[in-house]
Amino acid sequence: MTSTEAFDAVQIISIKRDKGALSPEQIDWTIDAYTRGVIAEEQMAALNMAILLNGMDRAEISRWTAAMIASGERMDFSSLTRPDGGTKATSDKHSTGGVGDKITLPLAPLVAVFGVAVPQLSGRGLGHTGGTLDKLEAIPGWRANLSNDEIMAQLQDVGAVICAAGSGLAPADKKLYALRDVTGTVEAIPLIASSIMSKKIAEGTGSLVLDVKVGSGAFMKDEARARELAETMVALGKDAGVHTVALITDMSTPLGLTAGNAIEVEESVEVLAGGGPEDVVELTVRLAEEMLAGAGIHDADPAAALKDGRAMDVWNRMIEAQGGDPRAALPVARESEVIYAPADGVLVELDALSVGVAAWRLGAGRARKEDQVQAGAGVRMHAKPGALVRAGEPLMTLLTDTPEKFDRAKEALRDAVVIAPEGSRPAHQLIIDRIA
Repeated sequence: MTSTEAFDAVQIISIKRDKGALSPEQIDWTIDAYTRGVIAEEQMAALNMAILLNGMDRAEISRWTAAMIASGERMDFSSLTRPDGGTKATSDKHSTGGVGDKITLPLAPLVAVFGVAVPQLSGRGLGHTGGTLDKLEAIPGWRANLSNDEIMAQLQDVGAVICAAGSGLAPADKKLYALRDVTGTVEAIPLIASSIMSKKIAEGTGSLVLDVKVGSGAFMKDEARARELAETMVALGKDAGVHTVALITDMSTPLGLTAGNAIEVEESVEVLAGGGPEDVVELTVRLAEEMLAGAGIHDADPAAALKDGRAMDVWNRMIEAQGGDPRAALPVARESEVIYAPADGVLVELDALSVGVAAWRLGAGRARKEDQVQAGAGVRMHAKPGALVRAGEPLMTLLTDTPEKFDRAKEALRDAVVIAPEGSRPAHQLIIDRIA
């Protein structure tokens, strides 16, 4: 430690250890010093734990987020123009992740139909939650990595882009996230909220809709904590001048009828063609309405744009702009195995975490960031909660290129299904609440 530093790490740790509040100057120094390597990993680990245990107030979280944004570049979409010469509004969506959550794929082109630019910077899957980029990379030729100039050009021409976030956005977050992952501090809501929002605000979108999942297949299992996270992130967006709302949505059962990569793209295309599972359509349309409202458009009919092919037209242009062939055949797994209904009755539970773990074990996900995924692997579901099933009917089809993976996938699904007597009803509600 040199005498030129404004503060020292032990001083900062002690303040949070003793349940004090850090000043704006202390927060700015902490993020900058950690990024520069002045604060050691073990010192930042201790500070993370103090934040997990003692929390942060709104002013602290807001300044922490701003400091992480300041560690890198900010994108600026003010040069995007409408046909009338005005500035094109931008809107984005972030999901906290789940099983079968392919909503970004139909949503981005759907919102772009109405003249709003959608800069959807997305990530890869880790563990049982799928990654948007992994899904799209199942499309032959499609590429995730674009330069800032390519992003701008595609937003101007097509109106929507789904791509990897550049390394220049909030680099402090990348370093801090890796540390949280190995020190048991991932669950700290101030750190989750600032991690998500620093990247989204640095991305430069004018409005943001958050899809905060709750349930077995979500990061947040408890509704109270999901609500706290949603409220914290909405407050951060507002503090940064970004119009932000959040929907709390159910992730106790998978979204749609597929969990994987290529099969989720296939299902997304069905939605864009005016079909697809009801829950995927419902959430896509509701999020589109929120994104459009955030961009100042209140008279649009996104459901109609799915039905009449306008969203599909934008999808095709978006995929082609990134080198993909939207009409090419998608990869298909070499091996499959069917799981059958054990009894007659109503399917009242299909556990999202169990399905997600099964898809992961089949090869659709990764245990480490550097692992490869199988494009064709996953779980295709033949019934959703509420459906009447008969013993011996197919409930799920497991897909993989490596059949030795079937046994462990089936282990994950051992208690995934609950079948109740006829007349029973599942208790799930897809959209639980709206936070604004």
